[in-house]
Amino acid sequence: QGQLVESGGGLVQPGGSLTLSCVASRITSSTYSMGWYRQSPGKQREWVATSASGGAIRYADSVKGRFTISRDRAKNTVYLQMNNLKPEDTAAYYCNAIRGNNEYWGQGTQVTVSS
Repeated sequence: QGQLVESGGGLVQPGGSLTLSCVASRITSSTYSMGWYRQSPGKQREWVATSASGGAIRYADSVKGRFTISRDRAKNTVYLQMNNLKPEDTAAYYCNAIRGNNEYWGQGTQVTVSS
């Protein structure tokens, strides 16, 4: 069974930046499509960004131009660089890995954007 562990969340002021990390173990993340999702209290989990195994990258409209997803294949890690953060970005952020019928989720890391 694969395992994903996120880190890097925290409290940041509006306009600030954070970088989230997701370290994969027991899977080779380069063969998976890796994504980030987020969930705010009382809301459904929403997709944020995907880095497909073939190289394609996509972003939700709400984060396009502010967030960047990237991979370090040697470290089996995917990152989410978040700039110009807004209060509405406040959520628990989850890492996802999917390949065929195999799918894994991390435990989440909290991001709070507040002054």
